[in-house]
Amino acid sequence: MKKALLILFIFLCYHHAQAEDGYHAWLRYTPISQPAILSAYRSQLASCYVPGKSPTDTAIRNELKLALPGMLQQSVSETNSIQNHTLVCARMQLLPTGLQQQLSSLVQPLDSNGYLLKTISYAGKNITIITAKSDIAILYGTFALLRIMQQQQPISNLQQQSSPTVKLRLLNHWDNLTRYVERGYAGISIWNWHTLPTYIDPRYTDYARLNASIGINGTVLNNVNASATILTRPWLLKVAAIANVLRPYGIKVYLSARFSAPIEIGGLHTADPLNDSVRTWWQQKAKEIYTIIPDFGGFLVKANSEGQPGPQSYGRTHADGANLLADALAPYSGIVMWRAFVYNPEASDRFKQAYEEFTPLDGKFHNNILVQVKNGPVDFQPREPISPLLGAMPKTPLLLEYQLTQEYLGQGTHLVYEAPLFKEVLETDTYANGKNSTVASIVDGELYHHTLSGITGVSNIGNERNWTNHPFGQANWYALGRLAWNPQLHADSIATEWIRQTFGCNPQLVNTIQQMMLQSRETVVQYMTPLGLHHIMGNGHHYGPAPWSNHAPRPDWDPVYYHKADRYGIGFDRTATGSNALAQYQPALAQHYSDSSTCDPHFLLWFHHVSWQHKMPSGKTLWDELCYQYNAGVKGIEQMQQQWTSIAGFIDKERFHQVSMLLDIQHQEAIWWRDACLAYFSSVNKLPVPAQYPMPAHNLEYYQQLKFPFAPGN
Repeated sequence: MKKALLILFIFLCYHHAQAEDGYHAWLRYTPISQPAILSAYRSQLASCYVPGKSPTDTAIRNELKLALPGMLQQSVSETNSIQNHTLVCARMQLLPTGLQQQLSSLVQPLDSNGYLLKTISYAGKNITIITAKSDIAILYGTFALLRIMQQQQPISNLQQQSSPTVKLRLLNHWDNLTRYVERGYAGISIWNWHTLPTYIDPRYTDYARLNASIGINGTVLNNVNASATILTRPWLLKVAAIANVLRPYGIKVYLSARFSAPIEIGGLHTADPLNDSVRTWWQQKAKEIYTIIPDFGGFLVKANSEGQPGPQSYGRTHADGANLLADALAPYSGIVMWRAFVYNPEASDRFKQAYEEFTPLDGKFHNNILVQVKNGPVDFQPREPISPLLGAMPKTPLLLEYQLTQEYLGQGTHLVYEAPLFKEVLETDTYANGKNSTVASIVDGELYHHTLSGITGVSNIGNERNWTNHPFGQANWYALGRLAWNPQLHADSIATEWIRQTFGCNPQLVNTIQQMMLQSRETVVQYMTPLGLHHIMGNGHHYGPAPWSNHAPRPDWDPVYYHKADRYGIGFDRTATGSNALAQYQPALAQHYSDSSTCDPHFLLWFHHVSWQHKMPSGKTLWDELCYQYNAGVKGIEQMQQQWTSIAGFIDKERFHQVSMLLDIQHQEAIWWRDACLAYFSSVNKLPVPAQYPMPAHNLEYYQQLKFPFAPGN
């Protein structure tokens, strides 16, 4: 009996260890399933040589010790002589002279973060070599090799040279010191401030590994709605403890700085950026920070927006405020990221406000400042035209801000692969410096020859076991890193990489999940905000539809401000007859949107107030097209459910069941979106829902009385 119980206990422990809870994300390192590939890997990677002695070199050795035995199902030896190894991970200066001579022409063009991954003949045998100019670059190259191996692709004839296109590749955590995450749908903050700096959660190291594997090299630890407390010495020591964990993985820490900190923690009576005492205070604070954290990255600032303090409180400009902090950080090579997200209730069109405030300041920011611009002009909608600031500030480096946490995209329960959204923005031509002045060429610094460049994403990470709550939320984190490294990558190839590493390499599985992912963003647009509708979500929590809402404290928080539906038609007129927001774009781009008869239907209601009878390219009236789109969105989720069910046999039970339940929620909420929106718009235009579509399940009053006072992110 005891023996039987022992066997059962061992089995249960083993089964639990094998459960797929999503914690390892895309670094699962599961056994290679293709016999020919496995045999080749075993012969090519039987041993390894990592001669460096830095903490990053230790991280490389640790990663290989974790990854290679797991994938190869055999031990991999490590010795201290290159002659005995088939995998070499070493900086150029640590290689034998003969190898340096062979590789110098390939390594020379790489920057300090770029790596060379190559199969080469040396000392009578083929070796796989990862080399670069820095240990951090070797780490990136190591993860690149492991990415190839997890996809079970050949490595017998490698030659991959890769340097990041964008200098700053960042996550912005909207995490408060209480561990509450603003707009977070994956639990509380991973930063356990209460137990820092003494207790170092192993999760911090895994966070660093995941980020380094996709090239992310910076993280802002706290919310843009900042607390000045983070800048006090006890909290800086906590920040330093995190920085110590992230440093070997090439990740710098940044902090959101509250502009009024000199008053709140400094004892001053003003935060005026032109006041000498204020300037001195920030200089002393910077010195203190760099004494504690020598490689501190710098500050992110949200100022004079949504009630946050800023330089305008003293009659100064955003440039005055940013330059104050930039001067304090400059001696230490720190940078300032100054957010351009500003709007006030008096303006005629929220769309226009960032452009109006920031374009007059172009060229007035110091050279260690980036202006951080959201991808669209309003607020992370399912689809937005690009922000007109992108391409309007040639003298100022612009840092492109995306949102990974799905505030307006179904939050933590909807499957939405955001890479198509990211690419749609990056590939848009601004015409700022002639044709082919894409957003990508602006944010990577190429168009205007800026040395500072950056892409950032508002983090969707929390303390849920799988990091992002929805398993597919990990794909957006992954895609952000890969596109920040190389904006020319394609959404479909990134999806394939992620699927193969996260779920497996079976062709049916890969193809099916890729189809689900690539259609998911368009599907959510269809059932939430088709044809250019925007910001029609519920107030505050932004969860679910509320196109009828018209009682917020300020008009630009209300959906009716944006859709302007009446008996005649719907949409926000941003042409010369309306707010004239189109004039903020270069003429060639504005022309794409200026005529309602030729405007891309995806953006029609962003720029035009048109009749319900407006003829669409499909031949339908606008009302019929709107009804079609909402119903197509529901059908899209039904198709995703069927696709997911079809691959049940290829996916572990834990994640299959989890995603199935989340797709059920998404389906229910897609129907809710469709029915509530069509019920409301039908009540405005007095037009019936066409007979071929289902009628809303309830009357309009039912949807209007739904309340969600405790919705996540409220």
